[in-house]
Amino acid sequence: MIKKKPLAKLKDLATRAGRWLGLAAEAKPVQHTLTVDADRFDQVTWGDTYRQAEALQNLAFDLGEKFDHAPDLLQDAWTAAYKVAPRVRDLSEVDPSRAVNHEVVSSLLGSPEFGELRRNTAGDPYAAAMAVLAQGTALRDMLEKGKQAQQAAQKAADAKTDAEQAAAAVQAALEAAVAAADSDGQVPSDAEQQLQAAIAAAEAAEQEAEQAGKDAETALAQATPGIRTAARQAAHQAAQQAQQEAETMAAWGVGPGELQRMSFAARAALAKRLTGNRLARFTKLIGRFRAMAASERARRVQHTNGEIVGLTLGADLGRLVPSELAMLALPALRADFVSRYAEGRLMMYDSQGEDHVGQGAIIALIDCSMSMREAGPDGITREAWAKACALALLDQARIGGRDFAAILFASKEQQHVLYFPRGQAGIEQVLELAEHFWGGGTDFEAPLGLATDLLEAQFNADGTQRGDMVLITDGECGVSTEWLQGWRSRKENLGFRLFGVSIAHRPGKTLESLCDNLRHVTDLDDLADSRDLFRAI
Repeated sequence: MIKKKPLAKLKDLATRAGRWLGLAAEAKPVQHTLTVDADRFDQVTWGDTYRQAEALQNLAFDLGEKFDHAPDLLQDAWTAAYKVAPRVRDLSEVDPSRAVNHEVVSSLLGSPEFGELRRNTAGDPYAAAMAVLAQGTALRDMLEKGKQAQQAAQKAADAKTDAEQAAAAVQAALEAAVAAADSDGQVPSDAEQQLQAAIAAAEAAEQEAEQAGKDAETALAQATPGIRTAARQAAHQAAQQAQQEAETMAAWGVGPGELQRMSFAARAALAKRLTGNRLARFTKLIGRFRAMAASERARRVQHTNGEIVGLTLGADLGRLVPSELAMLALPALRADFVSRYAEGRLMMYDSQGEDHVGQGAIIALIDCSMSMREAGPDGITREAWAKACALALLDQARIGGRDFAAILFASKEQQHVLYFPRGQAGIEQVLELAEHFWGGGTDFEAPLGLATDLLEAQFNADGTQRGDMVLITDGECGVSTEWLQGWRSRKENLGFRLFGVSIAHRPGKTLESLCDNLRHVTDLDDLADSRDLFRAI
């Protein structure tokens, strides 16, 4: 007679299964696929930026073909650069498969270079996207360095999932045993065997998950030094590019507010345009001119009453600059001194507290004849110098609340007028000023006549007088006696001044007879000769 195996007690089976019952029953924390905490607004902004930026989409596709979860990493990198106060989630909050992403982003945010980068990207979705693109190659390098760690992390994530499923199987087997148990709590052998098998599988899965987790930690620890080094290099490169673009935009007078209002495509196109071969050569010089002009303006308000702060025109012999006094020692120049003294056109020191002469529009007359394209030893063209000076004068007008006009001229029939009421100018108008070029000869009568017409129209409209013209040229041409007499008569009636700048060309008699103040610029890399313009105007 075969002796039957005694039935297992349900209580004993439940005790053995209890560990996995708790694992299956406990509420599991959310495992995020993104390392950087992002709110709904951040998510929407990223989505809009990603849809507009084809380059970002291409980068995500290229990286995604070789590396797991690369699109998530790009979003993390963007959010880290964009958010004002980004928070990296604790590793325990992140899905194990994103452990490498977590290390990459933690390394980026932990580097001082990324802090420099964020000065130009925080709150600016476009700049943050450009930073991600600038780091594209480095991100690929970091993912390559973490490839084995990523594989180990994915294996750990899969093992964890298997362990959770095994725990759920234990619970299901126990529930089946409960249903099959009799009133005394005895469980049939087949139900017991299924439960015992589920428990054994759960034990094995748990051990495998623990080992996979340790392997993943080891692999990540080995990859971390390389990832951190690459992160610093990536942040440094991106910070440089972001700073260069910010400086370029500032040099051209494009403020953060105007940039924020542009679409992604328009802003990308503008950046490309400003860094192109032609305009890129202007950028540094424009920035230097604007900085110099701002410094000269600041000097006007940093002094006490009666203290010398600049130069102006007049006939106060007690305030003449030494160069004017020196003319009296040269018999050949005394007649010119007396003539300019009678007209109140001698250069003299200006002092704080005086009512500055210039009240009407500032008008820059820019020679666009073919010779202006010539460059000096430093590579700066005469055209670039003239237009950089004109843009600094545009700033001068805007800050002073004065109208501004630029007259781009060459031959008699070649004049192009740009008018900026109260010195207000959009970037497209500024770029038109920078890019327009005639390439003809040189004629003074037509542009000076146009400039006088503008000042006369302003006078007729609101009675404003005392404008300032700045004629920037590298040439000389004659003017008729009849024209000169008529122009001087209008000049006296309107009370404007004409400042002349002769670039890389010794000024001749025509410029000397036309200009109240004339300077000769020989070194285009040295802005010292133009400083007094921004003191007197």
